[in-house]
Amino acid sequence: MLLKTRGIVFRAIKYGDTSVIADIYTREEGLRTFIIGGVRKQKSSFSPGLLQVMTIVDLVAYFRVTKDMHRIKEMVPAQIFSGISYDVVKSSVGLFMIELAQKSIREAEQNYRLFDFLEQSFMLLDSSKSSLANYPIIFMLRLSGYLGFQPERQRDSAQSLFDLKEGKYITNSPGHTYFLDEKMSGLLWELLPLDLTESQHINIPKDQRKQLVHELILFYRLHIEQFQEVKALNILETVLSA
Repeated sequence: MLLKTRGIVFRAIKYGDTSVIADIYTREEGLRTFIIGGVRKQKSSFSPGLLQVMTIVDLVAYFRVTKDMHRIKEMVPAQIFSGISYDVVKSSVGLFMIELAQKSIREAEQNYRLFDFLEQSFMLLDSSKSSLANYPIIFMLRLSGYLGFQPERQRDSAQSLFDLKEGKYITNSPGHTYFLDEKMSGLLWELLPLDLTESQHINIPKDQRKQLVHELILFYRLHIEQFQEVKALNILETVLSA
């Protein structure tokens, strides 16, 4: 059948002399692998720029649920980024976001809410006129909710530590080392209610922001099996600390 859907390019690699294989997260069918033939020919009808990571596309593909790879028939840009493409901070934040998504999302199934969140996150990043220092943190917190392990915000006055393994606030140190100290737990508490449009509302010192990002990466590792290193983190930290 012909599948018509919007998608976000997660990854693309060269295949053969002229083709490309791409992992694209689609709105209708979740994460799927596609082959685009002849895209690297000089007179190809497909622009190679469509296969850059983060690109949001509208595509038509020959699709069968039982197959592991599907062939794209048509593909056009659905959103042209003006900020991400030319702003080093936005592009660095975007690369971190797309790599985090790529390492976290593996389901080949429809999830409108998750897709719409990702699409909106990149569009907000592209158009943002505010500081982006806290944007990756809020993105990580919101994404964890769509993935099913968002931190609980319920606690009483005695619960001053956040347990990364259990995803909730606790009173005393647990029987393991995967928890936030009182300062980091308090900071997380302040950030949990915020959405991406409010990410600039809290001023966080650079060292605390860096620590919290690393703690949240650990949080993901504890809740996603075989979660791999996020290589874009080093670039993100260099750019945001400049």
